[in-house]
Amino acid sequence: MSPLTHRRPRLRELRRAAPFVLPFLLLFLVVYLAPAAYSVIQSFFAVKRSGLGLGGAETVFTGLGNYARVFQDADFIASLGRVGFIGLIQVPVMLGIALVLALLIDSRTSRGRTFFRIAYFVPYGLPGVIAALVWSFLYAPTLSPITRLLASIGLDVSFVTDGALPFSIANILTWAWTGYNTILIYAALQAIPEETMEAAALDGCSGWKAALLIKVPLVRPALLLTLVFSIIGTSQLYNEPVTMKSVAPNLPSTYTPIMAAVRSLSANDFNYAAAQSVVLGALICVLSVLVFRASARSATR
Repeated sequence: MSPLTHRRPRLRELRRAAPFVLPFLLLFLVVYLAPAAYSVIQSFFAVKRSGLGLGGAETVFTGLGNYARVFQDADFIASLGRVGFIGLIQVPVMLGIALVLALLIDSRTSRGRTFFRIAYFVPYGLPGVIAALVWSFLYAPTLSPITRLLASIGLDVSFVTDGALPFSIANILTWAWTGYNTILIYAALQAIPEETMEAAALDGCSGWKAALLIKVPLVRPALLLTLVFSIIGTSQLYNEPVTMKSVAPNLPSTYTPIMAAVRSLSANDFNYAAAQSVVLGALICVLSVLVFRASARSATR
């Protein structure tokens, strides 16, 4: 059979798929790629004003000048460190809880699977601002029933001190996103062939032993996916710290990289905000690639 006869069915399949794929590609181009490209372009320019800032504004090309400012900006570097620390303590805990919950739901002896799936998913269904408001009330020093209860037994605890803020925010993220990741991992567990688990049972591998030795390795792609999603989500941290400023006045306006970029936007420093966004996006891409490569290497061992 000639190569032309091979190509014709493929061309027909592409033509059939085009009406379904093109709308997505168009929206992806307009909503994502075009704004991202525009931000990259704007990051190489700056607005200069003459006459001690009273003269007319002029947009000039500055090359990597805005990026030099980013890496010399102590507030922005500190915000990256805060988000990195929150992700380091929150993501492993959240994914560990999600994995255990998914394994419990998938267990043959578990009852009420539908109820627990819905119950775990409810926190994710709430808007992030609402969840942050609820937890801010629970963290407020003068309003929190938790702090009052602890004070009644002689424990003076504050959830909004500088040292406690990362853990308080991490707790909100864990509460909101554990159910979402549980459902993703549970869906992967459901895709495991029944024959595999039956063969394991015949070999005497059952219960938690089967879960750790068979199920967990088979859902590794889902775990990797949730890890990457969690890294991206943590880097976009904004709603929780902004909402908590009402109960934590010590929380700086540049607590996270996105908050720092928003502050630059509010100061009409659009080009510098674009550079901050590009740097944050590049760091996320690099970190995601490193996670994928590390996972691929460990899988081949």
